[in-house]
Amino acid sequence: MIQQMILQNVLHRPIRTALTVLAVAIEVMLVITVVGLTTGLVTDSAKRVEGIGADIMVQPPSASVLMAFSGAPMPIRLGDKLAEMKYVKAVTPVLLQFNSTNGLDIIYGIDPDTYKAVSGGFIFHSGHDLTESDDILVDDVYARAKNVRAGQYLHILDHDFHVAGIVEHGKGARLFVLLPTLQDLAGAHDKASVFYIKCERPDDTDTVMDEIKALLPRYEIRPLKDFISLMTSSSLPGLQAFINTMIGLAVAIGFLVIFLSMYTTIIERTREIGVLKSLGASKAYIIRVILSETTLLCVAGTIVGIVLSYSARALFLHLFPTLTILITYEWILRAAGIAILGGLIGSSYPAWIASRKDPVEALAYE
Repeated sequence: MIQQMILQNVLHRPIRTALTVLAVAIEVMLVITVVGLTTGLVTDSAKRVEGIGADIMVQPPSASVLMAFSGAPMPIRLGDKLAEMKYVKAVTPVLLQFNSTNGLDIIYGIDPDTYKAVSGGFIFHSGHDLTESDDILVDDVYARAKNVRAGQYLHILDHDFHVAGIVEHGKGARLFVLLPTLQDLAGAHDKASVFYIKCERPDDTDTVMDEIKALLPRYEIRPLKDFISLMTSSSLPGLQAFINTMIGLAVAIGFLVIFLSMYTTIIERTREIGVLKSLGASKAYIIRVILSETTLLCVAGTIVGIVLSYSARALFLHLFPTLTILITYEWILRAAGIAILGGLIGSSYPAWIASRKDPVEALAYE
């Protein structure tokens, strides 16, 4: 009986019900999409750095684990000292430059010989390795997204680069140029942002790290095997605050819409509530009806929000194919819980008002 009444109440005002469901759906979509976008970008970046195949990464003091913010304050000659260490097989210096000309990408300035010694070299889909100062390598993901082919030119960093080859993705960046070329363009002569180190054996990693820490005590020395675990929202400057702000905004939207919807519903149903109370309905029964109706609306909104989240991801990937948006079941459940809890809190006050209405006054209400 109560289920029928709740369903009829929800369907009685279809436009209001649709708007409430849509508001909850937007709340869920915001939470899932924002977290999925930030998590996806961080995880994808970490996987590509791990894909280089190095054992250790050396960065300057106080450098961020987020590579785009690393800068280039390390002298290139440090690479020679690192290469002389025991158990070190190869060292390659890399200069990082953030590029926003054709998207949000990081360009690696590399020395092809040492980069190959550390990473094992690129897998070429077409073209050849870097040979001329204006050459650039593009990974296959970027090539598909930007419709780039070997032999054409790319205008990046106010410079025309010749696309020497298309390589398999997963070797650090999506764009690679010669180290001296990027040093000239960035005004970072004889500088590097990071040194990648390959040990003779993986078991030697801790020993080499201890030796590097003794040589460079203030520098950031990180093992690549743990890089994905290091790339979390809490370790990146401002990212967790951004996520919390967006979740708070989404919750506020859902809370206010649910509150207004249920409050106006109570006002409209004053006589109905009076009839129920005159027939013996208790305060707990009235509250149960209101909260059950809210739960139904929130569940419907959550389902619509999940569908919208996958639709938004598809749209983003169509517009920006190099993006990675990671939607996980964990955050789907969290978003659903946030939406339902926020809705129940938002409807608690209207439900309390409804339970306290005097049946005589309610029946006389016009």
